[in-house]
Amino acid sequence: MYTVLPPQYMYTSNYNCQPSLIYIDNFKRGSEELMSHSPMVTNGSSMSPQHGQNLELNNEAKKVKLDQANGASRVVHIRSLPVDSMETDIVQLGMPFGKMTNVLLLKQKNQAFLEFSDESSASNMVSYYQNCPAQIRMKPCYVQFSNHKELKTDASHALQNATAQAALQAAQVGGVMGSPGSCGTEDQTTILRVIVDNVLYPVTLDVLHQLFQRFGKILKIITFTKNNTFQALIQFSDTISANTAKVTLDGQNIYNGCNTLKIDYSKLQNLNVKYNNEKSRDFTRPDLPSGDHGFEQPFHLSAPSFGGLAGSPMPLAGYGAHHGFGGNFGLPASAAALNAARLGLPLTAQAGSSVILVSNLDEQMVTPDALFTLFGVYGDVHRVKILFNKKDNALIQMADPHQAQLAITYLDKVKVWGKPIRVAQSKHSLVQMPKEGQPDAGLTKDFTTSPLHRFKRPGSKNCQNIFPPSSVLHLSNIPPSVTEEEITELFTKQGTVKAFKFFPKDRKMALIQMASLDEAINSLIAAHNYQLGENSHLRVSFSKSTI
Repeated sequence: MYTVLPPQYMYTSNYNCQPSLIYIDNFKRGSEELMSHSPMVTNGSSMSPQHGQNLELNNEAKKVKLDQANGASRVVHIRSLPVDSMETDIVQLGMPFGKMTNVLLLKQKNQAFLEFSDESSASNMVSYYQNCPAQIRMKPCYVQFSNHKELKTDASHALQNATAQAALQAAQVGGVMGSPGSCGTEDQTTILRVIVDNVLYPVTLDVLHQLFQRFGKILKIITFTKNNTFQALIQFSDTISANTAKVTLDGQNIYNGCNTLKIDYSKLQNLNVKYNNEKSRDFTRPDLPSGDHGFEQPFHLSAPSFGGLAGSPMPLAGYGAHHGFGGNFGLPASAAALNAARLGLPLTAQAGSSVILVSNLDEQMVTPDALFTLFGVYGDVHRVKILFNKKDNALIQMADPHQAQLAITYLDKVKVWGKPIRVAQSKHSLVQMPKEGQPDAGLTKDFTTSPLHRFKRPGSKNCQNIFPPSSVLHLSNIPPSVTEEEITELFTKQGTVKAFKFFPKDRKMALIQMASLDEAINSLIAAHNYQLGENSHLRVSFSKSTI
């Protein structure tokens, strides 16, 4: 027996797990009811899967013929969809036949409705797929006229159908295709170039895959850094999926105020992936070798598992604010974790320990203050402890687990005082101060109340200017009386100054370029908070700019 829904209304779910209320004119059930999903039984005994499949195909064929008596409509009904169907799949089926104005995917019922701007387009689609059966994701599906003459989405719930509208918009951008089954015109591409600007939260290949796979099947991803900016090339299986992803995500923030996505079409026609690892992945070739893992990964998050969840948090902030969920930037860890869990997204940056272990340090150079300055670029350092019996190791307690992850992401394997340091999460939950009267030789220091914390003010601009280590440093809080020569003389003590430039409209800031990354890091440690005037202390951070 079929389940009868309330008259004139049909409920479905979107990707945000919120009910979407769809109002359908002239609501009728009849031939568009799904066949029962209960086991097929004849004379009280179960049928074999083979016989059951043949019977279902025969029934579908008879049903299609029967449905032609329903009369033409500009709404097309598509049945027997694969369980992983998406709006882009439905739109791609209809693209060759004319302009589409609405799409409704009922995932739980394995069916969909596609509305055209005119009846002739719908008639062409139905006629074509009666003679040439449609397929979605290699599974046959059935196309017929709908009993419904029009699809109307309740205005109060329109934002919850963002994916469907993006798919339609992408189809309009791409234009009507030349023939059924084609994916796009010759000048279109399935490859997107993605730039992640203003990075605050870690970015990984897995994060991008989970974010973009919502819009279609991803074949390959290549990630790289260019001009100290994280970039990626993402190849979809078809142009409509690529178009939908671009239309939906371009200009959006992964988190409030940071991790901004800038998306363009690539001129490439195919990505050549040689290795499956943290930087590149061919999802069609799981047999590819992993290659050399010894390369430096300034944007890679070595994400341990916390509570069965792994990866990075990634709810869209700007996008989510308009589509039923908000971003997590600036929220406490518990709130961010709840938001990510509600979206079914992976999570690490809000979980785990706020203590990190740093090893392979130069015993002659390392001090608590030096580590406070360097690691303070990526978070507020509360305590530093250099291990008494192993002075090339140190424990650093950050303000929260996210800042600890940022430090791991940006400083692991970076050369400091000529040695590549290793930065990893510690099993400790806090750094213990020595007991009163216990000798410590100045190896442990508490910075909790330090006035030099960069991120103590919520929403500080410093949160929007976190970049990986680079040879170019950003200088600020420069007194008007200080000259270029005085500044370059200060930095020459740490190496060779290749270039210097004051900001044209604000002489309180400048850029300085050192000869190497190692020299730039040493300069930051030595010059940050250097007193240039009676009440002026120099502020130094890494820059993404070039001189």
